[in-house]
Amino acid sequence: MHRFPAYILLCTCVLAACTSTPPAQPGPEEQAQAVNEVFETPEVYSPRTLDSLDVSAFLDRHPEYQADSLGIRGFYERRGMQFAWFIGDTLSQAALNFLNLVDGADSTLGNLGTEHSALHDLVRRIADETDTVPLTDRFFVQLELSLTAQFFRFADRKYGGVVRKDLRELDWFIPRRKKDYRQLIDSLAAGRMDLSPIEPVHPQYQLLKRELQRLYDETWIDNLPLVDLGDRRKLEPGDRDSTVLALRRRLIAFGDLEATADSGLVMDSTLVAGLQRFQERHGLLPDGVAGKGVVKQINTSVSDRIRTILVNMERLRWVPEVQPPNVILVNIPEYRMHIYEADTLAWSMNVVVGATATRTVVFSDELTTIVFNPYWNIPRSIIRNEILPAVKRNSSYLAQKNMEVVRGGQVVPASTIDWSQYTGSVPFEIRQKPGTSNSLGLVKFLFPNEFSIYFHDTPSKSLFGRESRAFSHGCIRLGQPMDLAEYLLKPDTNWTADSIRTVMARKKEKYVDLPEPRPVIIGYFTAWVDTQGRLNFRDDVYEHDARLAQELFALPEEEEEAVASVK
Repeated sequence: MHRFPAYILLCTCVLAACTSTPPAQPGPEEQAQAVNEVFETPEVYSPRTLDSLDVSAFLDRHPEYQADSLGIRGFYERRGMQFAWFIGDTLSQAALNFLNLVDGADSTLGNLGTEHSALHDLVRRIADETDTVPLTDRFFVQLELSLTAQFFRFADRKYGGVVRKDLRELDWFIPRRKKDYRQLIDSLAAGRMDLSPIEPVHPQYQLLKRELQRLYDETWIDNLPLVDLGDRRKLEPGDRDSTVLALRRRLIAFGDLEATADSGLVMDSTLVAGLQRFQERHGLLPDGVAGKGVVKQINTSVSDRIRTILVNMERLRWVPEVQPPNVILVNIPEYRMHIYEADTLAWSMNVVVGATATRTVVFSDELTTIVFNPYWNIPRSIIRNEILPAVKRNSSYLAQKNMEVVRGGQVVPASTIDWSQYTGSVPFEIRQKPGTSNSLGLVKFLFPNEFSIYFHDTPSKSLFGRESRAFSHGCIRLGQPMDLAEYLLKPDTNWTADSIRTVMARKKEKYVDLPEPRPVIIGYFTAWVDTQGRLNFRDDVYEHDARLAQELFALPEEEEEAVASVK
């Protein structure tokens, strides 16, 4: 059995990749160049073939690959059972391309486990003149199938997400997008491939990937002095303080302030403008005042920001590459709703989302109905925890809140009920009648779902001006509900701003079906690049980032080395 010196260069790269020092992160241009160079030359025909029993025996021996069994079998059936990764006894260029592709994968994929290292060990044996174990036909069969199986593992992480558990366990109820890897592996095995059709091409993924590379080069910022207000509560425009120097240096480092700006100790107009840009990127009121919110955000380490980007890139692997047209998108940590026409952002508004104890759920659905002058059918949990105690303290509570009791579809006088006998559930409904004091305001928007979440107006307008807007019982309060109603009904010429006002003035509940349903996505993203090209961050209000990070960055348990037993 011959050894092949042509593999020496590969093995040198492999050995370097397996050292404890992590490889430098490849930039987008380097990755694109590598892709273009790698996948251009078609592979020649391989005389080696598999038997279907070979595939079955391999899968029986390695049950960890059963989830990809259809993909593995289908791949070889389409090839007439021809080997993909060997030309005779020689590792094909396609195989080298694949191994190098995995080695050069960005750090968003985390640890690919012991299996890939074991594959490299086997590849090294092919080039090792001193290896005494014969390279038998069985060896090549096992290595061929191991490479194919590892491809599916790699592709599933790169394009479908590193975290493999049920996403509902992470409070994410948007269905994970599914990916067909047939085109990818067929093109890879053929030695020619354009990666762009199968990259996770959601624009935000690619934008965050570029920002990630930039931050990898800016970890030096963590060595800058922290902004410490000391006994001061804040720094305002015109203030003079030594802390201004640290603030100025960090604003310059983060790109919010020109490096040529004055280096003095005064909060001058140029510094204030840079601070306002920083505040906008972090969801803070852009008042040019450095308070505790600014201090918290500006002192956050670059390493932590990198982790935040990696967490959000993982989420972007779960969603479709192209968002549905005319979507209504709510980003919970941003406290904003974005309304799209086709695939273009039309306008946005502030929203109030669920408090940390009554979180708004992350999910998707379709908005179908607008309800003017809605009743508020009060959830059982609110009746139990809030209304029952209030009624027991004050028998006039329901009347004061414009609420009524409904049993069997009929309104029942509250005075006829012995409230003292109830401590938990009650055999009736309580609802708030339409009107300006109704907790749902004058309009609500329905997209029927298992979580009973909807959009609605609110009489509590003051909350929309706050930085943090997590106050509701789970539904989403809108800062501009009338604008949304007019916008959604615009295709129906029977509805105008005047006709909407007329209906609302009647103070009677009215359901209106939309001309066409509108897709709704309630998402959770704490890092993104905005339309001005600025990297934004938001607080992890529900600690979803923290939970996902535990999954994403946890040290993997020692898996069985699936290919280590190949002889």
